[in-house]
Amino acid sequence: MKPSFLYGSDLLTAAKAISLSRGELQGVIDPETLERVNKSSAIVGQIVASDKVVYGINTGFGPLCTTRISAEDTTKLQENLLKSHAVGVGQPIEKSLAKLMLVLKVHALAKGYSGITENTLLRILWHIDNNIIPVVPSQGSVGASGDLAPLSHLFLPLIGLGKVYHKNRVEETGAVLQQLNIRPITLSAKEGLALINGTQFIAAHAVYAVQQMQNLLDNADITGALMIEGLLGSVKPFHPDLHKLRAYSGSMHVANTIYTLLSDSEINTSHADCTRVQDPYSLRCIPQVHGAARSTWMHLKEQVEIEINSVTDNPVIINNELTISGGNFHGEPLALPLDYACLAVSELGNISDRRVYLSLEGTVPNVPKLLMKETGLNSGFMIVQYTSAALASENKGLCFPASADSIPTSLGQEDHVSMGSISGRKLLQVIANTEKILGIELLCAAQAVDFHAPLKSGKALQAIHNHVRRLIPYIEHDQVLLDILEKAISIIRSGELPRLVKQYTGFYNQTFDGF
Repeated sequence: MKPSFLYGSDLLTAAKAISLSRGELQGVIDPETLERVNKSSAIVGQIVASDKVVYGINTGFGPLCTTRISAEDTTKLQENLLKSHAVGVGQPIEKSLAKLMLVLKVHALAKGYSGITENTLLRILWHIDNNIIPVVPSQGSVGASGDLAPLSHLFLPLIGLGKVYHKNRVEETGAVLQQLNIRPITLSAKEGLALINGTQFIAAHAVYAVQQMQNLLDNADITGALMIEGLLGSVKPFHPDLHKLRAYSGSMHVANTIYTLLSDSEINTSHADCTRVQDPYSLRCIPQVHGAARSTWMHLKEQVEIEINSVTDNPVIINNELTISGGNFHGEPLALPLDYACLAVSELGNISDRRVYLSLEGTVPNVPKLLMKETGLNSGFMIVQYTSAALASENKGLCFPASADSIPTSLGQEDHVSMGSISGRKLLQVIANTEKILGIELLCAAQAVDFHAPLKSGKALQAIHNHVRRLIPYIEHDQVLLDILEKAISIIRSGELPRLVKQYTGFYNQTFDGF
């Protein structure tokens, strides 16, 4: 039996959100939650029946907030809201990301401050449990009045419109519901607004970024350590006593990781008395650069886990006497750290590319130029670094902070927007590029280490090298490297290298262990 999670009550983490979207954790709505939801919905009903004017319940939206809507038209108003706001464009986001959006929305609505009905909440849960996931375009949100366009597409299927993924195909929602003998629901007052106000598009991207960035950080430390080994770098810059003097938690963690990985190494011991005074920055400053990126990740994780446990729609139903039209839907709390994380990940790629370049210079004893003994006829690994340079450059172009821009919308009613949806999309792209750069570094570092045989690394790095060699051969002559590059990148994405480090060293500070 799967472990369960109580929507609206339990604390949601990035890891649990992904587990819910994957079906590894069963999301449940208990009677206490339904009581809160029904109480909030009843308050909306009372407002509709009264003469009290409340934004979005008996008024129009945005610049039409002063237009009064009659009680008999409140249902039509909510349906029109979903239709008119479903104007997203571009390629659809991944199905898994859209499903994660549903998970995050259910948790927010189940808090009981949104005026959603039990019937609507349970229908969203039905979509999650039956893996019938809406098709959501990737572009169109400015990340201010919530992610209006993507959330409208996400919830069109509730009223029988839009498209869904069903049995590995994209189908019209109406046809799927008819096939399953299920009727579309009728939205009550405020429900459409509760559904499309919120930051779940931004937050879903941010949750994925938290997961993928941690794997990237762990792998960056490992590939960096393997490259230090291959290039006969010094272990001294990673000594704990040095980093206690500048006690950033991220830097101390990275230094401790690399110091541990380089211990008990025959290769490292072999050059203990060499005449080299200092290594290039891309080797000896790994704790400072990777550590700063890790601290950025910690800030992003903290912001994300506040956000996914928050109520982010508008207006918010506090109680019978208090309904507040505020700005909890504004995406700035995520937009800024997402942009910051984008820069941090790009820096991981930058310094990794520099290490790749170093490995080709041929200035390290035993390690030939271009990582191949017979060059001239063979170009060796020369052009592999072109690819890492191209990816690093592309990342730099993506580092312009989307949150620095704001274009007024809604006839000036929404006169400052976060553009956080763009921040999230860019970050996932930069992460994907940097995974490729680290794959290239892994390939080059493993090749460099080979030239120091029969000397061996310590247990953990030797296990890393052995794992790479089980999948990727030592390369003696020029060959087509496309498939080999893909294998190296897949090793980075798999998370297998950090698992090997834990297996052989028991290491990884609990502060950073598990996202």
